[in-house]
Amino acid sequence: MIKAIKLIAIVSMSVVAVACSVDESSIEENSAAPVLEDVVKLQPCSSEWFSIVEDKIMTDDGHGHGPDLGSSEWRSVIEFRLGIRGRTELPARNSAQWCDYIDKNYIK
Repeated sequence: MIKAIKLIAIVSMSVVAVACSVDESSIEENSAAPVLEDVVKLQPCSSEWFSIVEDKIMTDDGHGHGPDLGSSEWRSVIEFRLGIRGRTELPARNSAQWCDYIDKNYIK
């Protein structure tokens, strides 16, 4: 019985010793560092950005018919769906500033 208790104590101490000997700096580096490759910033006016906007603000008629992504007609429909068509503060539809405006005020 005493041998069994000593064996359990030795095994327990071994487990504690092994657990305490783990290099904590490697754990912190691996778990705390963000994976930058997974973070992709979409640029406004890119084809990927147009797809994200389309997913959030649908322009089709529900039957697969709608303007081409990024076209002037598509941008006009986006403005209509957002209720902002005709506002004087809107940048020109064919500009990168228009995409920035939509991105900052309605997408992000």
